[in-house]
Amino acid sequence: MHMTPMIESFVYHFGEMGSRWGFNRTVGQIYALLVISEAPLCANEIGDLLGISRGNVSMGLKELGSWQLVQVSHKPGERREFYHNRGSIWDMANRVFEERRKREMDPTLSLLRDIMMDEAANPDEVYAQKRIAEIHDLLENITEWTQSLQSLSPEKLNTLMKLGSGVGKVLDFTDKVLGKKTPPKQA
Repeated sequence: MHMTPMIESFVYHFGEMGSRWGFNRTVGQIYALLVISEAPLCANEIGDLLGISRGNVSMGLKELGSWQLVQVSHKPGERREFYHNRGSIWDMANRVFEERRKREMDPTLSLLRDIMMDEAANPDEVYAQKRIAEIHDLLENITEWTQSLQSLSPEKLNTLMKLGSGVGKVLDFTDKVLGKKTPPKQA
């Protein structure tokens, strides 16, 4: 593999995006390189292509392994391990969503449940618990919804995404037919 300007642009941008998805820039760059490399790469090749140390490559591959995003393979006559991305792009998205849920949503939901079970000591806490319950219910619904989406095949999920705003228009039309008033959209 050669680091052309196009590939370099993608890899470095993916590294920046990785930091928003829950792993550091270098890990994102390593994963991007593996995603667009047709052949599996050894750790030395990854380090040379990205200009990073063998230690950083090793730590990055270990992190990607914990997310179940890379797979190790061996070539006959080679002692080195070779790495490639695991699964399809949809599989990658599902793994990222699942890991983010485990690391972010689950602990938050657990904390909110604990707070809701506490006895309110005054009117301020009663009000706070009501608002916390609303947040909990919203996060719980989002979690259930994303888990339902994750269970769909990539084809069905793609079809659902293409429906997108059409579903909103159908719901708005239904409300008009039934005479329901819809709340104004917030800016």
